[in-house]
Order: sequence, then C-alpha cells, then structure tokens
Amino acid sequence: MRYHHLGQLPKKHHIQFRKPDGGLYTEQLFSTHGFSNVSSTLYHINEPTEMGPWRDLGSFAPEYLEEQPVHHRHLKTAQLTPFGDAVTGRKCLMGNNDIEWNQVLVAEQMDYFFKNSDGDECLFIHDGKGTMESLYGTIHFREGDYLVIPRGTIYKLNFETLPVRMLAIVSHGFIETPRRYRNEYGQLEEHAPYSERDFRPPSELPVHDRREETKVVIRSRNRMTEYTSPYHPLDVVGWDGYCYPYAFNINDFQPITGKLHMPPPIHQTFQAPGFVVCSFCPRMLDYHPDAIVVPYVHSNVDSDEVLYYCNDKFGSRKGIEEGSITLHPLGIPHGPQPGVVEKAIGATKTDELAVMVDTFKPFKLTKYALEIEDENYWKSWSR
Repeated sequence: MRYHHLGQLPKKHHIQFRKPDGGLYTEQLFSTHGFSNVSSTLYHINEPTEMGPWRDLGSFAPEYLEEQPVHHRHLKTAQLTPFGDAVTGRKCLMGNNDIEWNQVLVAEQMDYFFKNSDGDECLFIHDGKGTMESLYGTIHFREGDYLVIPRGTIYKLNFETLPVRMLAIVSHGFIETPRRYRNEYGQLEEHAPYSERDFRPPSELPVHDRREETKVVIRSRNRMTEYTSPYHPLDVVGWDGYCYPYAFNINDFQPITGKLHMPPPIHQTFQAPGFVVCSFCPRMLDYHPDAIVVPYVHSNVDSDEVLYYCNDKFGSRKGIEEGSITLHPLGIPHGPQPGVVEKAIGATKTDELAVMVDTFKPFKLTKYALEIEDENYWKSWSR
C-alpha cells in the first residue's frame, strides 16, 4: 500500500481541527494489528462513538461439514438463482480458520451500510459495474475488479444492473500484495506483475453532513447486528494514511511467462495468512521448441487448490464452464487431466481467465457446495 489522502486535513495529527461553526471535528485512528501495521487517520463531522438502537440479526457463522471424502470436485455456480444483496446473498461454499469462500448472485441493492469486523474482504466482480461508497470515499468498479476492503470499513455496493456474479472471500488475516514483489521501502519492484498505477484507491470523498437515522449492519464474532446510526456514517471530511479499500482489475495483471512452463506462484496476486489469491490471465505460452505448455503434475501435499473460471477456456481442464469452481484437495496430485498434455503441445497462447485460491489448511465444505456439485466430475480424470 502507498500513502493516499482525500479531503481536508489539519497540519498535524492530534491537534485541534475545527469546523466552520467553531466546533471540533472528531479525529479517528483506523489502525490494524494494534498500532503496528498500516493505519489511516480520519476526521468526522460527528462522533463515531455515538450510536442509536441496535437489534440482533442472528448468527452468520458458516456451517461446515465434517469428515467429507477426499476427491476432486466440480461446483457449477450456474445452478444458483439470484438471491439477496451483496451481503445477505452470500452462500459460503467452503472455508477454514483462515478464509471463507462465499459465492454471490446478487439480486437486490443494499439499502444499508455494512462493516465486517471479522476479517478483510476480497470481492471479485465477475460481471457488472457500479460504485462502492465507503468511509474513505467512492470507488468506481467494473467487471473483473478485485475490491480489497480492510476489516472494519463501513461501505455499501451500488450496482448499475442486476443480477451480478461475485465472489466474496473473507480473510481472518491481513490481505496484501506478496512480499517478494516489494522492496524494503514497500515499493513494488520492476519484476512485479503490476505497478502502483494499476491499483485504484477511492477517488472522490462525498461528505454527508446529515443528522438522519441510517442502518449499519456489523458482522462481528460471526454474528450480525443492526445498528441505527443517528447520522449518516459517511461524514468524513478528510483522511490520510496507508489503510483504505482499493480496486485492482484482473485484466491489469501482467502475466509472467518463460521459455519453459512456470510454476503457479507466478500468478500470485495477493497473500494473506494461510492462503494466496492468484490470477490466471490470457498470455503467450512457453517458447522452448519442445515445451509442454500446460502445468506439470505437482503434489502440493499441504495445499488445497480452488479455481473459479471466468470463462471456459482453461487449457488444462475439460468439462468446465464459465462460473465453474474446481476443488482439488491436498493429498491428490494436481495437474492436467488425462489426454490434455498431448493435445496442448504446439499451442502458443491461452485465453483463460480464472481466480485461484490455494490454502495451507484443508477447506471444509458446506451443504451449499454439495447442492451444486457435478457428481460425475471424477470421470473426467479417467482415460
């Protein structure tokens, strides 16, 4: 992350900053990992500690299935029907103590603001476009965008049209760019598959100076609570720092290619404790005259591999469709399906587009995953 700021700011932190009427703006430090990680300082018209009535909306904890058999799985999200908004419509398909994978087919607009205090969020917008309103300002998003939202951020998604396909990955740790892409000062290095110019922080800061009741739903400790704020929560007149939401489009990822086939870490886009997020994008394939241009078989005995296919052009898979999810669990070799290697020899490029998550603890499935599973997928791994 780089330093960013919007709106009005006083000359120094922790000094008097007064409104036109002479009253004080309220300074809020928004920090992560105590006071030792990235943070931002925001200045509110109202006091963020002021709160009205609340009501319990119940548990939002995923219900994982125990002791499921270990085998390759294919989940067909095209079978889902539009349901709920960008939060209530989330169907958790799998997860563990580090991550939740939620599938969303958004049917409704949000009529409230949301704050996830349980984890950072990485939303992937498969199709559609719109705006994200937040404490830090407005982000305009489009098809193919990742939206990375720090925990505790108050926000609302507004879509231009519905329904919209979306992934909602919740991380119980900090989501960031891979450390190996950054120098000791935090700047992205020349070998990184993107640059700072590709990341889009909030670009506008509308200030809502209104004393009107506004609903804010907070997820905390796997429970939803609806609070009634006596004022519009997006009342920030200025902020600066290193902690804020941002967008990154998958089509701005710059694929790393080689003479011989490169390993999956070259596709890594984000990291978080316990998992990584990778982007498989259209690219030129390996250029050695005898190159095998699909992945070699690899036994990642401590990683589950999950792929979400944004189109149906993935070179090492057959039988998948746009919106498919494949889960290849630890303990079984990963790689091309039988017959794919010979067929791919001589190809010079790929048009595949997919989001991959690799975990370092096994994913546990939910009943929603089993409801959309292709039970014949295992046959595609037979000759």
